[in-house]
Amino acid sequence: MTTTFTNARLIDPENGTDEIGSLTIEDGIITGINTPAKGNVIDCGGKCLAPGIVDIGVKVCEPGERHKESYRTAGLAAAAGGVTTVVTRPDTTPAIDSPEVLEFVARRARETAQVKMLPMAALTKGRNGRTMVEVGFLRDAGAVAFTDCDRVVENTKVFARCLTYANSLGALVIAHPQDPVMSKGAAVTSGKFASLRGLPAVSPMAERLGLERDLALVEMTGARYHADNLSTAASLPALERAKAAGLDVTAGASIHHLTLNELDVGNYRTFFKVKPPLRSEDDRTALVAAVASGLIDIISSMHTPQDEESKRLPYEEAASGAVALETLLPAAMRLYHSGDMDLPTLWRALSLNPSKRLGLDTGRLTKGAPADLVLFDPDAPFVMDRFALQSKSKNTPFDEQRMQGKVLATYVNGVDVFKRRS
Repeated sequence: MTTTFTNARLIDPENGTDEIGSLTIEDGIITGINTPAKGNVIDCGGKCLAPGIVDIGVKVCEPGERHKESYRTAGLAAAAGGVTTVVTRPDTTPAIDSPEVLEFVARRARETAQVKMLPMAALTKGRNGRTMVEVGFLRDAGAVAFTDCDRVVENTKVFARCLTYANSLGALVIAHPQDPVMSKGAAVTSGKFASLRGLPAVSPMAERLGLERDLALVEMTGARYHADNLSTAASLPALERAKAAGLDVTAGASIHHLTLNELDVGNYRTFFKVKPPLRSEDDRTALVAAVASGLIDIISSMHTPQDEESKRLPYEEAASGAVALETLLPAAMRLYHSGDMDLPTLWRALSLNPSKRLGLDTGRLTKGAPADLVLFDPDAPFVMDRFALQSKSKNTPFDEQRMQGKVLATYVNGVDVFKRRS
């Protein structure tokens, strides 16, 4: 099937352009930019057409907690949010730490999800930080990266061994840098606000300590390394030094840490409890500047579904995490409308860079690339209603907030998997 999108505002993160033009796709592949229209013609009305979002670090709660999120509902939420490739986390029950479990979730994703689902595997058995998983077998089974998620491998010798072995196979290791002892039990970031609220807190230095250790081991082993969710200004100099030294290192930040700060917690609002905790406004603005400059490579949702029972608790006891597959794009539009970065820069972090890091051919508006696309209106205003979300869990901090940016249609390999009806 051939389709031509005309009168589209083409957002090209690879060339850094934002221009009105046309795009033609045939059999799920982009075959022409600004070429004569043919096949089915779709007039985009001047709205934005960009590569589909590639979201690293999404939790789908199969197996073990399907009542929080299934592959079917995660796929629906991703399609509604303009996310065409979902890179799933292994922090399930049980953890995805064997080829058998990985094959189970991969099959579930193929059978029920409307978008591409790429699984990550645990780095250690049971994510317990003691015994390395069978990295080679898991890679062969389809694991695109290895991570213990928010459970830091405390034993430095074990982590070094994991990095060394991963390097020998060219595998990507993704870590969540924090000092585990300092971070244990913390609910907010230390400072005046935490003291006034009487909540257990952690210093931003806990993240820097964890990152410095990881980067030293990366320098020693030569491994491919990605820090999944940096959140403090204190971490950025270490990241800059590692990149300047030529280490194979990238970093990401979650959309919540780029658009919210510690004061949003207000009067113990548990939907704002995420991990790591929300930081100061100075940290937030430093992160935004780091994404704009390219120091931080990737923006992700860090989609973490939690049910009502685990969130409707005192702040200290409530579960951490927020759903974000559907709110990622409109939240990212805040960075565009504030003038912090243009759309090609945003899509470099949302689509192109995560594709590059994983060795995917997505994230580009170029001839021969997959027709994974999102058509959206960056200016459309709306009030977020969490009960209208496709996710099973509704724990979004953006509930009832005024937002801008609506996904109009999402295409995976040229097939529309979502179309907005109103």
